[in-house]
Amino acid sequence: MKKCSSILVTVSLLILFSGCREGKQGLESNLKPNIVWIIVEDMSSHFGYQGEVLVKTPNVDRLAKEGVVYRNAYVTAPVCSASRSAMITGMYQTSIGAHHHRSSRGTEKIYLPKDIKTLPELFKEAGYYCANGQEKIGKKGKEDYNFSYDSKRLYNGTDWKGRAAGQPFFAQIQLRGGKLRNVPKWQEEVLAGLDAEQIISPDQVTLPPYYPNNPVFLKDWADYLNNVQYSDQEVGKIMSRLKQDGLLDNTVVFFITDHGISQARGKQFLYDEGSKIPFIVWAPKKLRPEIKDELIIHIDMAATSLDLAGIEIPDYMEARSLLNEKYTPREFIVSARDRCDETVDHMRMLRRGNFKYIKNYLPNRPYLQPCAYKDGKPWMSVLWDLDASGKLNETQKLVTAQTRQADELYDLSVDPFEINNLADDSKYASILKGLREALDQWVFETGDQGQFPEPDEMYDSDMSAYVKAIERKNNEEAEIIKENIALMKEWALEGK
Repeated sequence: MKKCSSILVTVSLLILFSGCREGKQGLESNLKPNIVWIIVEDMSSHFGYQGEVLVKTPNVDRLAKEGVVYRNAYVTAPVCSASRSAMITGMYQTSIGAHHHRSSRGTEKIYLPKDIKTLPELFKEAGYYCANGQEKIGKKGKEDYNFSYDSKRLYNGTDWKGRAAGQPFFAQIQLRGGKLRNVPKWQEEVLAGLDAEQIISPDQVTLPPYYPNNPVFLKDWADYLNNVQYSDQEVGKIMSRLKQDGLLDNTVVFFITDHGISQARGKQFLYDEGSKIPFIVWAPKKLRPEIKDELIIHIDMAATSLDLAGIEIPDYMEARSLLNEKYTPREFIVSARDRCDETVDHMRMLRRGNFKYIKNYLPNRPYLQPCAYKDGKPWMSVLWDLDASGKLNETQKLVTAQTRQADELYDLSVDPFEINNLADDSKYASILKGLREALDQWVFETGDQGQFPEPDEMYDSDMSAYVKAIERKNNEEAEIIKENIALMKEWALEGK
């Protein structure tokens, strides 16, 4: 990406922030805005402003009404650590070797290239106070980066309270989101926090067509939608804190999720349920409300944040500043899935216009490979039982298939649930060819490190650390992981 000239940034910011007032709501009298990232875990596009009729999400809906809404935003990876590694550097995780989920946990380490810095480091160099916390004040926020780093070098604290008088801040606030379900004590917290008439019950739910209309799936989806409502309440509390501290007029709030819902076809997969996210930029004193349809990726939040703060965007950064006058929309976006915990995989997705292309580089493996994390979900065993007893229809059997098509092509304008694969339809041959060539070119130009197998020593190092961590909590699960590791190695030897 080209550098934004210091003159352009200065002039833009003078115009953009000239309306900042003095007084309680204008305590930050300098031109440097505060930047707040609200990042929700495991949540797809199911907020009220996005058309979900069952939920009540007035706080996020207000951000959307008063902010800039990007309706076609995607993560560059549909799993937390890879997504967050990209987000915090403004780089595709595949470009910096951070594409495998939960990497660098063992003795073998991944290091960022020497010229690449994280966003907190860039903000701190510019005089910002950097914080990473949760909605509950004082709680440390999730990091989960797939490279070696020193958290103390990145963050000054968990909240903006510790900054010097008048010092601008960059704060990330992490919300548990969809992770609140499937954990009884957390789900009790959710239900206790919602009004009785607000609670969504399983009988109200309409599932996506690729999931069976089964009580376990219906309950899980109802729990998830209640998590959406609870997360909205947390957003309201964050905004109230900013207001009470007199910071709203000079603060830019970004609202996103780190990837989609943890469900069979969601998290870890490249369908919209796993990779498409809400993306809002809120600063009503500075930005006019607007709805945008161009394709963006979540790392663009990094470059946009730097640009708004008047900080030079590094030449190496693959993110784009969305609000800069020289911004050029992307011709296409790419998302990537690689190893998730012990489960080795390699997929790439490219969307251009309304067509989405998914490349499965390991087509002889099942869609739902063995994975202790996903197999431990309450709905997974139900899915397999229904499949074995012949109770799934053709659409629902898409994710239980024991092999994959190497190419998947979907027209999202008529097939938003990505059910009808057009890859073998001759009418779409030229479109498929063009998207395949675009992906191949992207792999080459970005130096996609996922095109090379993960070194055995790195996999073994990470798996050793992973197993040891699980053994401390659940030895039975650790044994399952060991079996899955052995299967991954066996399949690799077979060329599967």
